Amino acid sequence: MARHFDENKLVIASHNPGKVREIGDLLAGFDVGVVSASDLALEEPIEDGKTFVANAELKARAAANAANLPALADDSGLAVAALGGEPGIYSARWAGPEKDFSKAMQKVEDSLKGQDDRRAKFVCALALCWPDGHLETFEGAVSGNLVWPPRGTNGFGYDPTFVADGYDSTFGEMDPDKKHHISHRADAFRKMVDACFRT
Repeated sequence: MARHFDENKLVIASHNPGKVREIGDLLAGFDVGVVSASDLALEEPIEDGKTFVANAELKARAAANAANLPALADDSGLAVAALGGEPGIYSARWAGPEKDFSKAMQKVEDSLKGQDDRRAKFVCALALCWPDGHLETFEGAVSGNLVWPPRGTNGFGYDPTFVADGYDSTFGEMDPDKKHHISHRADAFRKMVDACFRT
């Protein structure tokens, strides 16, 4: 049985403004104040886990310990079938130290040269950690295909190159509210909300 979340403040263990905004939007219906790790000037831990879940756990634990507040961390990325699941947990690192995702998208496209298979999925792992060390984890995914050139300026990361199954628009072209209903993060959030936030 998952622990019910009844605190009134939650740290989003991320320094990525796009991710913080998206998580804040997904939590908007709940009576919880959200603050980001960057707002609290928390250090970013070294992400040396081998899976999305492991990285989400270490970020959530680090933030909960440093802030003495419950913390929610997300580790997510793009897994491309023809690239053996890469960039996977290294999705942000493919964007380089300056977090230039136009370079990361180009790197994926260059790596796919000569490949017919453009299947990919976005994966999201969420870790919700309390200051006492209690931890809950949830995973979500959305499958689709990669397109080139990138389309749209909404979202962040690899969104302009990803078209979810059953849709024609990339995540970069899609209205944020629509994306929030079908994304990998939304899938993981639904599981977390059902387990920890529903009364």
